[in-house]
Amino acid sequence: MNQCERCAYFAYDEDFEDYICEADMDEDDYARLISSRGACPFFRDGDEYKVVRRQM
Repeated sequence: MNQCERCAYFAYDEDFEDYICEADMDEDDYARLISSRGACPFFRDGDEYKVVRRQM
């Protein structure tokens, strides 16, 4: 599983019939993301149960 598959911005688009990134980024942000090859600056963990597991 890669980082995108766990991200809250990774959603299924019925028009394209594929998963896309819904992060609000412009062309400069996208170019920086592609050239960095590092961690995505827009990544937000989509695991809704992370807090609950920590409380147990």
